[in-house]
Amino acid sequence: MSEITPQIVADHGLSPEEYERVLHALGREPNLTELGIFSVMWSEHCSYKSSRIHLKKLPTTAPWVICGPGENAGVIDIGDGDAAIFKMESHNHPSYIEPYQGAATGVGGILRDVFTMGARPVANLNALRFGSPDHPKMKHLIAGVVAGIGGYGNCVGVPTVGGEVNFHPAYDGNILVNAMTVGVAKAGRIFYSAAAGIGNPVVYVGSKTGRDGIHGATMASADFGEDADAKRPTVQVGDPFTEKLLIEACLELMASDAIVAIQDMGAAGLTSSSVEMASKGGVGIELIMDQVPCRETGMTPYEMMLSESQERMLMVLKPGREAFAEAIFRKWELDFAVIGTVTDTGRMVLKWQGATVCDIPLGPLADEAPLYDRPSLTREEYKAWAQVKPLGDMPESTDIAADLLKLMASPDIASRRWIYEQYDPKVGGDTIQTGGDAAVVRVHGTQKALAITTDCTPRYCYADPYEGGKQAIAEAYRNLCAVGARPLAVTNCLNFANPQRPEIMAQITGCLEGMSEACRALDFPIVSGNVSLYNESKATGGGSAILPTPAIGGVGLLGDWSRSIGACFKEEGLALVLLGHSTGHVGQSLWLREIHGREDGAAPPVNLAVERRLGELLQTLIGAGQVASVHDISDGGALVAIAEMALAGGIGVETGLPNVPNPAAILFGEDQGRALVATSDPESVIAQASAANLFSARIGTTGGDTVSGPGFSVSLTDLRRAHEGFFPALMDG
Repeated sequence: MSEITPQIVADHGLSPEEYERVLHALGREPNLTELGIFSVMWSEHCSYKSSRIHLKKLPTTAPWVICGPGENAGVIDIGDGDAAIFKMESHNHPSYIEPYQGAATGVGGILRDVFTMGARPVANLNALRFGSPDHPKMKHLIAGVVAGIGGYGNCVGVPTVGGEVNFHPAYDGNILVNAMTVGVAKAGRIFYSAAAGIGNPVVYVGSKTGRDGIHGATMASADFGEDADAKRPTVQVGDPFTEKLLIEACLELMASDAIVAIQDMGAAGLTSSSVEMASKGGVGIELIMDQVPCRETGMTPYEMMLSESQERMLMVLKPGREAFAEAIFRKWELDFAVIGTVTDTGRMVLKWQGATVCDIPLGPLADEAPLYDRPSLTREEYKAWAQVKPLGDMPESTDIAADLLKLMASPDIASRRWIYEQYDPKVGGDTIQTGGDAAVVRVHGTQKALAITTDCTPRYCYADPYEGGKQAIAEAYRNLCAVGARPLAVTNCLNFANPQRPEIMAQITGCLEGMSEACRALDFPIVSGNVSLYNESKATGGGSAILPTPAIGGVGLLGDWSRSIGACFKEEGLALVLLGHSTGHVGQSLWLREIHGREDGAAPPVNLAVERRLGELLQTLIGAGQVASVHDISDGGALVAIAEMALAGGIGVETGLPNVPNPAAILFGEDQGRALVATSDPESVIAQASAANLFSARIGTTGGDTVSGPGFSVSLTDLRRAHEGFFPALMDG
């Protein structure tokens, strides 16, 4: 009588059809260990079975791309023999269940993805999405997530330099915690994960294996029910001090010739790392489970293979180099064990107490894993399903100053000081700039710097997935250009709800189509990323799906870090020039939502040719030293961007407006492809904009202690009070 019942199969997240595929792959019934391995390798989190066919449509190559998707992280050439290595990943479900450890281990996992490839991590960023601020659980979630990010990043010694935070009721039952790490390595010293060399030793290093995180990948591939708290044991526990030791030990060993292949143990732990290394190398792998370092007694092979204990790595070494490598890891007070060998069988074989407890062909686990082309609504069908109301009559404002103050105090625009003061942005000594449009971090020992940003506007993606996908890429591109960088490549974290619902697949395919078009038009390829599906919760009543949230991490290069520029007024008497055309598009704007209580209208259209011309003009102006400050225009529109520049520099501005029937639409509309520059030479800037076929206009002059214009004036004191008040009131009240 088989020990594998239909209920056990279902508990492992496999459908009856998928279990039939397991039986076919093995030619027999699996034991529990084998079923567990199929379960995690075929989970959405590891196999991308609902998204893989669509991800293939994304552009991933360029002359400067050294390694695109498929490895632990993406790699780009940044000149002079240097490479930037970066990736973004999700830790959404764990962070909802146990916010501190969920967020902390998200940071730890993305750090390992980067230093696994030979890079020293130089910057962390994050992209966070929370529910309604007044939701009874939200304060607890915000406090835990922010403390977890800061606690891990600060202790491991990598600066947290940027990020974004949004609030919306759609995230009440399923918050999003996306973490990004950027590292720097020598282009000729990149390490990959494909195992090679029959008979070569397979080595386990880092922390011991415990029972934390078992079935974490499976949990992350299902939506939440009423039992979310019962999933707490599936959340991993992190130790940043051990991670710091692991970074140093790995980089020291990487300076030698001992490593053949290396892979971090992330989702699905020892299972995914060993399967991926062997399958990528076209070889087999045999592991002796008795040799796995365990921190708890009586652990079974099932538990060892599925544990997601943190701070662990798997390596294939050159024969005879074991003692040399062990000495390094022992010096750093880390575990080291030879736990297996590379074989020529094309199979994963596990031995325990002298018996074979697993024997699976690798093909069905990896390359031949299930792949689904799930049903999807057409764009018109989606539009009907989403029920986004047309804008109809254009609302007007009776008090521009009051609207500005309310927007500056709103959750999506208010100062994030309460958050970023818990992070260390300067550790390492190479951070040039944080905040503003993009962070800037110097490439150590050079004049070069990397510009880094995270971007996405989920409300646009819900209203129109295609335009929202385009806009996420375009805004990342614009933000990098706004600090003077040349945008080079993208990582992403694609957060969506249940892909088995055709309307959700329409969000996925629409966003990917828009992203793909934007990446091609802007020469901005996607080199790494992560897909996180089933982000919805039945626990909030009635099934709550998140807004489609394809978070974008953009990386660009400055040849001279001293030329980088910020989004703050630096002196009085400068001309404020608007670049890009304003039509007063208020559909899906924060002004419409926060002032008028409406989430209506179309998302703003994105003209990619304009975005490219604007970005190239900003790079030229900044590189030539013709502008003192730059800020892109996004959430809240032009007047919010102006207020942000004024507050950042402590200098006011007097603006002028053309005579228009509805000035609020021009001031708060969210037309894309726009930026503000402060300059002492507006005539030259306007002439260059004209030559680039871009609309431009002088709209103000810096000075004083107010932000003012026709019919309105707000003091910087009142603006600062509004802007700084939200988070302290929420978290301390």
